[in-house]
Order: sequence, then C-alpha cells, then structure tokens
Amino acid sequence: MIRRQKSNPKSIPEINLFSPQYYFNRELSWLQFNSRVLHEAMDDRTPLLEKLKFLAIFSSNLDEFFMVRIAILKEQLEANITKLSPDGKTAQEQVTIVQEGVRPLIAKQHQYFEQVLKPQLATQGIHLLDYLDLSQEQRLYLHDYFEEQVFPVLTPLAFDPSHPFPYISNLSLSLLVVVRDPETQEENYARVKVPKVLPRFISLPIETQSTTPNSPPPNSSSSQDPHPDGYSVPAVWAGIPLEQVIAHNLEGLFPGMEIQEYYPFRITRNSDLDVEEDEADDLMEAIEQELRKRRVGGSVVRMETYATLPDEIRSLLMEEMEISPDEVYEVEGLLSLRDLMYFMELNLPHLKDVPWKGVTHPRLRKVLENDVEDLPEDKEEDFFSVLRKQDLLVHHPYHSFTTSVQRFIEEAAHDPGVLAIKMTLYRTSGDSPIVKALINAAENGKQVATLVELKARFDEENNILWAKRLEGSGVHVVYGLAGLKTHTKIVLIVRRENGKIKRYVHVGTGNYNPKTARLYTDFGLFSAREDLGCDVTELFNYLTGYSRQKEYRQLLVAPVNLRDRMAALIDREAQHQKNGGQGRIVAKMNALVDPMLIRKLYEASIAGVKIDLIIRGVCCLIPGLPNVSENIQVISIIGRLLEHSRVFYFNNNGDEEIFIGSADWMTRNLDRRVEAVTPVRDPELLKDLQETLGIMLSDNRQAWDLHSDGHYSQRTPGDGQEQPSQAIFTSNARPTA
Repeated sequence: MIRRQKSNPKSIPEINLFSPQYYFNRELSWLQFNSRVLHEAMDDRTPLLEKLKFLAIFSSNLDEFFMVRIAILKEQLEANITKLSPDGKTAQEQVTIVQEGVRPLIAKQHQYFEQVLKPQLATQGIHLLDYLDLSQEQRLYLHDYFEEQVFPVLTPLAFDPSHPFPYISNLSLSLLVVVRDPETQEENYARVKVPKVLPRFISLPIETQSTTPNSPPPNSSSSQDPHPDGYSVPAVWAGIPLEQVIAHNLEGLFPGMEIQEYYPFRITRNSDLDVEEDEADDLMEAIEQELRKRRVGGSVVRMETYATLPDEIRSLLMEEMEISPDEVYEVEGLLSLRDLMYFMELNLPHLKDVPWKGVTHPRLRKVLENDVEDLPEDKEEDFFSVLRKQDLLVHHPYHSFTTSVQRFIEEAAHDPGVLAIKMTLYRTSGDSPIVKALINAAENGKQVATLVELKARFDEENNILWAKRLEGSGVHVVYGLAGLKTHTKIVLIVRRENGKIKRYVHVGTGNYNPKTARLYTDFGLFSAREDLGCDVTELFNYLTGYSRQKEYRQLLVAPVNLRDRMAALIDREAQHQKNGGQGRIVAKMNALVDPMLIRKLYEASIAGVKIDLIIRGVCCLIPGLPNVSENIQVISIIGRLLEHSRVFYFNNNGDEEIFIGSADWMTRNLDRRVEAVTPVRDPELLKDLQETLGIMLSDNRQAWDLHSDGHYSQRTPGDGQEQPSQAIFTSNARPTA
C-alpha cells in the first residue's frame, strides 16, 4: 500500500497498486500492437508493395502469437493452473477475449486485401488471378507447369477406416479433397499438402498477360518488353496461388476417380520448445530433438478455412485434430497472407519505400581507408585508436552495421595485436559475416570464445548449424546457462599494446545480425573504458565458468542486479521529486510487462515524476489514471523500421544518466535471461541520446498515444509539418558535403 502525498493526510485514500484495475491484459495489449501494424498496411501514405509487406508481417506475427502465447494459455488450461494474470483474468478468460479480439482483425485484413489492395495492384499491372478467370492459353500453360514442376512433389494421402488421418504439420496449407469412385459410387477423402518447397505464387509468362481478363490498359509510363514475334506486352506480373494450380489439376493425382470438391485449410500448432535442461546430457542434442518435434508441431491451436466449408467436413477436421469450434477461424479470400512478402521481390521501386543504406559513422570513415586483411603497421587510424580517443555510439540502421560492428570484429580477427575475442550470439543470419570473422580469427591463432544461445526462439536450428561450424574451426563454443537464456549483446576484444593488455568492448541493444540490422533500430556502444572492459570480462567468466558475482562496476546484469538497480533508479527519481528537486524518466523498450517495475513507475508518478514511455509493443501499464499515473505518457512508434532499441533516461536532479542494453522490462528479461545494460558516460553521447529521445517523443506521424481505456490513437500533424522520427534520423545521418 502507498499513499499519494497531499496537504491533508487524513483525506488520502489508500491505493493498492497490486489491484488488477491497474494493469492492461498482456495478450490484448499485443493484439493492439498488431492492429497498429495492420494500420500501416491500410495507411494511404504507405507505398503499395509496402502495404503487402505489412499485411504479411501482421499474419506472421499472428502465427507466432498462436504458436506461443495461445499455446501457453492452452497448456495452463490443460494443467488446471488457476493462477490469475496481473489484470485478474484466468487462462480461459484470456483465451476467450483473445479469440473475440482476433476475429474482427482477421476479417478486416482479408477484406482490405481482397477489396482494396488487389484492385490497386491490378492498376499497376500486378494481377493476382483466380483460376476461373484465366484464358484457355493460361490454363494450358499452368497444366504443363503442374505436370513438370508440381505433380512429382505431391503426395495424396487418403484417410478412411483403413487409412488413418494423416498428421498435418505446423503452418501447412492443405487441400481436403473429396473423390468418388465411379464403380462403387463411394465418396472418400484425401489430404493434399501444398508444398512449401515450391513458390506460393506461380507467375505466368509475360506473353500470356496480354490476354489477362479484365486487365486495365497499361499506364503510358509502363515499360514495354518486346515479344519475339514482334509485338509488345506491358512489363507486369501476373500469377496465381499454387493451391489453385493444384486444385484444378487434381485428376492427375487421383486417376479414374471423380473429383467432387476440394476445401483449403491451414493449421497452427503449439511450437514452444520444452527442453528439460537438467535432464539433458547434451543440450544441443536435446534441442535438435525438440526441433524435430516442432517441424510437425504439438497440439493444434488454430484452424483457418473458408466460411463455405460444409458442416460435415468441418466436423470431420475438428474431430481428427481435436479442436473445438472456437479454434476455427473463417477467412474470406487467400489463406496465409504471410506469403505476400513474395511481392517485395518484384523490381518495382516506385511502389516501395525509397531504399536506405546505412552510412558510415563520421568517426569511422578514415578507418575504412585501410583493407581489413592488410592493415599497415604505420596506419594513422584504426578502429582501436578511434575508441582510445573517445567512446563511440552508433544508431542502426542509420549508421551502417557493416562498417561499425562487423568491421570491429573483422579488424580484430586480422589484427596481429589482438589476443582474444569473446562474443555472444543470440540471433544471426544464415550467411553471417560475423561468424566467418570469428572463424578467421580462430584460424589466425587467436583465442575465440562464443556463447551461442541455442534456445533463441525460432532461430534454434540456425544457431545449431553455426555452433557446429564454429566448434569445427577451433572456436570455444558455450551454450549458455541452465535455466537461463543468454540474450545480452556483448563483444570483448583483448589486445596487446606496448607490452600491456587493453580491452575493447561493444554493448548493444540488437542482435549481431547484418540482415535485421538493416530493418531494426538499435544502439551500440563501443568503448575502451577500463571499468567497462573489466565488467564485460567478468560477465563472460560468469557465462563460461562458475561465478556468484553480485556487483559490477558499470554494467547492470540480469538476473544478478538489473531488477534491483532499475527499481532503485526509479525510486531515486521519486525521492528527488519529494525533496523538491527534479525527477524525470524516459524509457524506450519493446515491451513493459513486469508488475514490480510497473508499480515502481506508478509510485514515481504519484510522487510527481514526469514519465515518458516509448513502448513499441505490449504495455501492461495504464497511463493517465487520476492520482496514480496521471504523470505518465505512453507512445508506440510503428514505421518502416522495427523499433528495437532499449534506452533508459534518468534526470537524477540534473546529473543525468542514460543506459542502453538488451533488456525489456519483462519478468523473463529480468529474472530468466542473461542481460547486460550499460551506462553511457561520454557527455557528447549523452547529449546525442537525449536529442534522439526528444525527436521520438515529438513524432507526429508514426507515434500512437496509449489512453487509459486501452486504445491507441495515431498522432497527426494537423496544420503543422510532419515530424516522423525515423525519417528525421535518416536525414540527419546523411553525410554533409
């Protein structure tokens, strides 16, 4: 219990900050986030193909939500777990409200795609066709394509009293086919899987597009491709979903049978890994076994199909997959809209965002003048000399990942003065230049140790492949701590200089993944500070050996001291405010869920501290509540780049402190993950970060305000000028002449 300080203590009502009324439901808050993603797809200011991208992201997000979050709630129901969520709901109540919240979003998405986007695509010469609308020429082409490219891959699976119902893998799109035996007149069922090894959309050759029914005339500005016979056709794309190609050529799969009907459906299964680390002699082998299970999946948590599915077929599928009617989701139009990402590969730049390539940080431009594999001994400037002068802060993707983080590791791999490289890898790309640099370093005789997190959700298989390759090259590979995911993003480089040891570190907010570094906004701090280098050294010793270290000089480390330090920093702002000073907090992160830190923020707000929160996704804190959170404002920024950085600002009565790191304020990050958050000490960098946070808080184009009733409203510039933060950062990063 706490009280709000007023002049008349007797009139102060007690406020129980543990009460469910002070917390938004986590799952509903996530649905609000995905609704904002859907809004980007429907915003008239979003380029046409980027709209398809956002529809695909919305669908992909929803798939993962069902595979993990809904699956967890279902497991709680099956285990009869009665624990309530912080907002006071049972698992069943949460499942029900999520199902009620998801259906209108799905309907909105499909309606917009079918009724708005497909016609808009057609006006640009992009025709996603239905089989029934094709010309005879197009049908003949697809029949030949089916015979040559599709038919050999398909495996029809019958099910009847003598054939068990086939196991249907996670996220697989299938056709339930009804066939009749002309001799016995008996109807039977079969399942045909739409293979993922083939493109989801089959493009028609350019010469057939001139006969596309109902195609609008090409724009006068459209380029023309000469046809070998001498006439020209518009340079457009036309095609058809793979499942329709299969559906209209089923006779080849069931010779002698009469095809009565086909019904598309798609399922989602529980895909959360369940690894008992204490019982696993070999963690890699245990996770590989779990991955094999994931490929087929756990219990079904969702089936998507059409409203026209007959009751008899619906009941059959529900019975075989052991699902209830509330786990069936009807859609109008194309199933699995996550596959719309295919269209981003079309070479139509006028229908996409203007491409952006990160620029080299100004302080690193001279570094790039030297070849990383042939660094001259008398070089005036290398990466390490830059850091000896001053800490360096990079902001991706505005600053290039390749010429900063990647260059840092590549230069260390070839520098003769470097003795050791230590690094954590949570997620990385399939063709990672970072991993290649670590292998090169080991081959160059350096001591290389890498902590590879095998439990990084949906990246486990990729990480196992790289871990094996690293081990085969002589790199010391560690798989993390039992019961904890290693989520921190840190690099330590140990170098001999003038007979002494010097340490260089990188502490980041994002993964060491050059692909996502072009799409996610993240900060990274490079430093040669001795105190920070000692902390990172000791953190690696904690990760690779045995340690019960409780204190660090600079770092805030989870699960060691991060929770307590963050709580203390919030309390300090409240105390400054109570003492007549100035308390101020600005925190940017992906999610705010942890009830304890939410209560701390409420207490600071009650004390009068002004608090601004920039939370991209889930936020369980309720802003704007009288006498509780009226001093708290929450915004979410949704744009072409995924806001991924974590930044924490504390005014400290004018002696300002800013921290960056890998941790959101979620219970899992604070208690069940290894995280590292570092203070930014350099005054110039502190100023840069303050300006960055200020630009985000002033965003009137991509920012959404969270209201106390749980809904978000998008900011608009009104009669003023748009100030989209991501566009401003892009503009500011461009080098000046």
